[in-house]
Amino acid sequence: MSENVLLDVLQVVLLFFLNPLFIATLFASVALGYYRVKRERRDFKVRLLPGLTEFKRLLGESWLYALIVSVLMVGVGLVVDWGWLVLFSVMALIGLVSFYYKITSPIYFASIAFFSIYALERYAGNFTVFGWSPNQVDLLGELAMTIPLIAGMLLVVEGLLIKKYTIKYASPHLVHTNRGLRAAAFKTKRLWLLPIVFLVPGDMISAYLPYWPQFTLGERAFSFLPVPVIIGFSQVARSMYPDHLFPKMGDAIAWTGIVVIAVGMAAWWFPIAGWAALLLGVICRAFISIRFSLSERKGAFVAAPRPAGVVIAGILPDSPGEKMGLIPGECIRSVNGLQVSNEKELYDAIQINAAHCRLQVIGRDGEVRLMQQVIYKHDHHRLGLLVVR
Repeated sequence: MSENVLLDVLQVVLLFFLNPLFIATLFASVALGYYRVKRERRDFKVRLLPGLTEFKRLLGESWLYALIVSVLMVGVGLVVDWGWLVLFSVMALIGLVSFYYKITSPIYFASIAFFSIYALERYAGNFTVFGWSPNQVDLLGELAMTIPLIAGMLLVVEGLLIKKYTIKYASPHLVHTNRGLRAAAFKTKRLWLLPIVFLVPGDMISAYLPYWPQFTLGERAFSFLPVPVIIGFSQVARSMYPDHLFPKMGDAIAWTGIVVIAVGMAAWWFPIAGWAALLLGVICRAFISIRFSLSERKGAFVAAPRPAGVVIAGILPDSPGEKMGLIPGECIRSVNGLQVSNEKELYDAIQINAAHCRLQVIGRDGEVRLMQQVIYKHDHHRLGLLVVR
């Protein structure tokens, strides 16, 4: 019997890794890095971060959040319907392959899956697949509370991930301004994979995997089911710096998740409140995305060319420029005592005394400061700066 249990566990693990959503997410993360590097090399002749950065951070930044959410869901007893879980994953897969990651928020997947069951129940009540039918689902029962609570928790996680992990990966690229000049905008396009353990009622899993662990509560049987959940984010910052814009967006999304959880808890007494919580979450999440996108499109570029000086668009990791504490948006006015106004003058001035580079820098706040750094022969790309040109 122990061999059968191990075999079933192995089957479930393989099903997780062979899940089309999991596999598609791996390929999508590699593609994100490839297109980012291609854009950076086109604009600056050098890439900012390695092409596999998005792939390597796919699970590394999110696994702890996935563990916390899984423990909370199982500990509180938030049960999901098998059909809803399948629809949730299908919606996520559609959003993933669209590569339009403004729509890959879990609140959209959860809400569309929930209301799709309602539509199936109303217009295709006889629909059946693998023994599941929409008529079996009570959308005014416990699902009216559990789905909003799960969606709210995932929204909070989305906000925290955006706030904490998007600034470092903001990729500069050059765009034309209305005056015909080239300014820098900062684009972040990220994917996170969360291995979430869901609590599924009934014996549907045991019908195919007889030894898969189950437990009973009263007269009901439950199974644990690991499912890949994706969170995507895409945003361009141009009138605000990424370290100002993205934390604001993250906070707004996290607070939206908290509101969804609060309204969803009211579904314990008023089931329709769960429906309202999902709709509220969708509206607020869409509003946040639209509001910040419109404000960034209308605003002036913060990293635009200046009459005197060279504006920094990005700094290569572990470069002399990073060691000096330079940040995007700052302007280098002089190097080794020479005024500079373009990239050629910048590096020509460095060569005057490459071993000891002295910079006069205008900060984002307009304050002028002096910086210096020893540049060794092995230092790559001289200062390691990507500049607006």
